[in-house]
Amino acid sequence: MRIALAATCIADTLFPGAPRATVRLLERLGHDVVFPGGQACCGQMHVNTGYLDEALPVVANHVETFAPVADGEWDAVVVPSGSCTGSVRHQQEMVCTRAGRADLAATARAVAARTYELSELLVDVLGVTDVGAWFPHRVTYHPTCHSLRMLRVGDRPERLLRAVADLELVDLPDAEGCCGFGGTFALKNADTSAAMLADKTRSVRATGATVLTAGDMSCLLHVGGGLSRQRSGVRVLHLAEILASTREAPTPLPAGTFTRAEVAAR
Repeated sequence: MRIALAATCIADTLFPGAPRATVRLLERLGHDVVFPGGQACCGQMHVNTGYLDEALPVVANHVETFAPVADGEWDAVVVPSGSCTGSVRHQQEMVCTRAGRADLAATARAVAARTYELSELLVDVLGVTDVGAWFPHRVTYHPTCHSLRMLRVGDRPERLLRAVADLELVDLPDAEGCCGFGGTFALKNADTSAAMLADKTRSVRATGATVLTAGDMSCLLHVGGGLSRQRSGVRVLHLAEILASTREAPTPLPAGTFTRAEVAAR
């Protein structure tokens, strides 16, 4: 398949390893990955905070950049983010329609129909759960709110993780609870966000895992920051970085990650 990568703006600035790992993974599976150079933000931040007029040019840029998938030039668009995929699927057409741009709305609808979060693409479109990965560490998985509730990816990420050689997957207590980030929610409701984060980091540490993974960089940024301030020794990696890891080219653990015994002792 010929697959276009929407890297997302937060990955570009803070988690470049995630889109790079997505490319390595898909190419290892035999697919052609293209990177449209005109891409930028999907417009989610603008829409979520009520700036729909300001969102239009941002959304239009995304739709026009990825429009070739609607014409069959590419087979799919992959996004290593549940929240950004959710925005493409559930917000972009609405923004265009509200602005009276019926032509752009139709293109947005066609692009959205061929846009997939990474685990969706692997399991539903490519039909694989064992991607040939190797990651010999104890891992727990946080199902992010958008992937869980908006995209309904279900257990697809966990099915992929269970197939990774030598990976020990441990259940996260109260897994479906929000981590407290929610974009600008964490800024506007800082005390509530901090309380939710405390609950999430407590659950993560209770697993004894050395690595927390998820399909959204924003949540990993939030929870990873909390775990780092607590000097927990638990580090965060995007799902793509684990799935891209092999015996020949393993994904290294982030600096400061403790061993299982050290995590358990804390």
